[in-house]
Order: sequence, then C-alpha cells, then structure tokens
Amino acid sequence: MKTKIEIQHLDKFYGQKKALSDVSLTIEEGMFGLLGRNGAGKTTIMKVLATLLEKQGGSVKICGIPVENASEIRKITGYLPQDFSMYPNMSVYEAMDYLGVLSGLTKAERKQRIPMLLEKVNLQSNYRTKVKALSGGMKRRLGIAQAILHNPKILIVDEPTAGLDPEERVRFRNLLCEIADDRIVILSTHIVGDIEATCEKIAVLDEGKILFQGTVAELLHLVEGKVYKAEISRHELDAVKERFLVTSILALGNNVMIRLLAEEAPFQGAGRCEPGVEDAYMYLMQGRGDLLCS
Repeated sequence: MKTKIEIQHLDKFYGQKKALSDVSLTIEEGMFGLLGRNGAGKTTIMKVLATLLEKQGGSVKICGIPVENASEIRKITGYLPQDFSMYPNMSVYEAMDYLGVLSGLTKAERKQRIPMLLEKVNLQSNYRTKVKALSGGMKRRLGIAQAILHNPKILIVDEPTAGLDPEERVRFRNLLCEIADDRIVILSTHIVGDIEATCEKIAVLDEGKILFQGTVAELLHLVEGKVYKAEISRHELDAVKERFLVTSILALGNNVMIRLLAEEAPFQGAGRCEPGVEDAYMYLMQGRGDLLCS
C-alpha cells in the first residue's frame, strides 16, 4: 500500500458558507506544507483528512482507502490539533499509557513504544511530570508523541508552532522533519518561516481555494527577478507603499531597508535580490501581477 493522499474536487460547506471549493491535492511521503492566512480553510482540510468532518463533494483517499471508512483511516493517521490538550492531572507517562490503551496497543507494545517516543520528543526526563505543569512547547512535543503512538503512516499537524518561542519553534520543526523520514507529515500554518525551513512541497490556500501547489523552488520562480531591496528615508515609505507591494521593512535610524515587488527597477538605488518564500506568498495573496506597478 503506497503512502499517498489523493484529494479530488473537495467541497465543504458550513451552512451556506463554502469553506472549501474544488480543492484537489496529491500528497506523498515527506513534509508537505499547507500555507494560508487564518480562515483560509487549512483546518477544514485537515479535519476532513482526520475524519472529524464530513465532506460535501469530491473524493478523498488516504493510502487508497476512501475517507468515508473512518475506522480504517484512523488506524493509519495521527492528528495534532491547534488547541491540543490532554488529561492535565495525569503524569506524562500515565497520559501516554492511557492513550495507548485507547489505541488498542498491548501492554508490551506500550512499554516498548512510550519510552522510545518520549526520548524522541526530548521528554524522557519529564515522564513523571503532570501534563498541566509542562510548558507550551513541551505540551506540543507531547502532542506529537501521542499522535504517533500507534505508528501512523500519516501525521496531520495544525498550526503547531503558534505561540512558541524561537528556540522551541526550531526544536519542534526539527522533530517534524525527523518524523517525516518514513511517513507523510502535513504541516498547516500561517507562519511562512515554518514552511521555508521544513517543506519541499507546499500548497497555498486562500478563501477555500488552492492558489498554488508545487515545490518551494517553483513557488520562488513566480517572483524570480521581481524582488528588489532599497534603503530609503522614512518619509518616502508611504509613497513607495502606495505604488508597490512592500514585503519587509527594517528600521535603520532615520532610514528603512525595504524589500518590494516590481516588474522592473522601481526607482534609482533599488537593487534586485534573491526571492524568499514570504515574497512569493505575498505575491499570491495580494493579487499577483496587479501588484507589480511601474
């Protein structure tokens, strides 16, 4: 059975509102990033894949199994929601052991897998700590451990680094990359840096529709030759922002260093520079060619 997710013409409604519209994606082994602003439909896709929401149209197959077969899908998927919480008064080990029982693991399997997973997520020294006493980053890492306790082929992770400090964010991203060696890991986020640091293949979603899917290199190609850097005075900034999409601003005393998108050199002193994922993402989200004024 090939580790693969096939989504064809997926539709999902919340009442009269269409949350997903004709979404088609193919996701294979490794890290896959789902990027979009809050409310774009990322969580809806993930909940459909995790069998927590029913679709209204289209087809979804996970490793060849239709998503309607929820019991079989749940055997091969793990899910870490954005608002993850678990048994605050249990110790880390007790919570993992209880979840292992619910997952149908034998006592011998739990005894073998739980210490291994706690070591993998760097919580082996906290196995007696109550869940409620863990830091935010520790709780997210515990969430990963519980999500892969039954060794799923698919791991679905929704906005995992939101609210984490930079050090914990890097640690968490590295952990996801390690886990993705032999399974699909779908990372949903609105944080461009998380995608840039971990994923080779991505999809950009907005208002329930796919704006882009492909490799990071293909995404960057959209703005190749269109990204410029310039140092300007602060009083010039508003006028520049009216004419061009400014993707970053760095204060330099009375001046600012900006990155912007333009089809050709926008003004004297602006130099072309290498594009980043954030540049390409802003290009997609703000209307593509309409932004590149002259």
